[in-house]
Amino acid sequence: MLVKSNGVVLQQIRYSDSAIVVQAYTREMGRQSFMVKGLRSKKSGRHSALFQPLFMLDMVFYFKISGTVHLLKEFSVKYLPANIYSDVKKSCIALFLGEVLTSVLREEAPDYGLYGFIEDSVKYLDNSGSDFSNFHLSFLISLSSYLGFEPGIRTNPSDKYFDLLNGKFIPGIPAHQDFAGREISEILAMIYSTSYEGAAKIPLTGKMRNEVLETILRYYSIHLPGLKRIKSLEVLKEIFN
Repeated sequence: MLVKSNGVVLQQIRYSDSAIVVQAYTREMGRQSFMVKGLRSKKSGRHSALFQPLFMLDMVFYFKISGTVHLLKEFSVKYLPANIYSDVKKSCIALFLGEVLTSVLREEAPDYGLYGFIEDSVKYLDNSGSDFSNFHLSFLISLSSYLGFEPGIRTNPSDKYFDLLNGKFIPGIPAHQDFAGREISEILAMIYSTSYEGAAKIPLTGKMRNEVLETILRYYSIHLPGLKRIKSLEVLKEIFN
């Protein structure tokens, strides 16, 4: 079956000297894997650089219902995140988010709301100025709502601790160990209740930002058992330290 769809590139893996396997989140078919051949052919116009994380493509591919890897027939760049790949920090965020999305997007059914959120978020990061150091924190929090474990917004200032197990703010330390301390919980409460623009204005040291990131990923691991280790995490933490 021949399918036309927009897609956001998540990751690429080298398959041979002239082929790669690309993980992408498509608008019409959810997360899928694609074989891309002919990368060394000048006539094909194909190059692996066009399959970097968060590139947006218009795709035509052969979809096999029983297959796990589909053959990409045609593609063109729908949106080129040029500013992301001209900035070291933004490109590190792109690599990190591509890896996270590859790990957590397990559904192969379409989710137009989620696809729109990812597209809009990529464009926001690409066009943001100097205030994007907290973007990945805000993205992960917003993404959790599409994955089914959105944390509850704090409505009472006396709720000083974030309960990771139950996804809500509470007034005292819970009986279990899966909770965030008061300082991290305060930052999470601010991020949970604001936009990308608002999150950018939250002043954080590199150390504190990394602690918040570790807490969010811990929250993910609790609600997504079997979540793979994010290899690019340490590089991202170093960049924003």
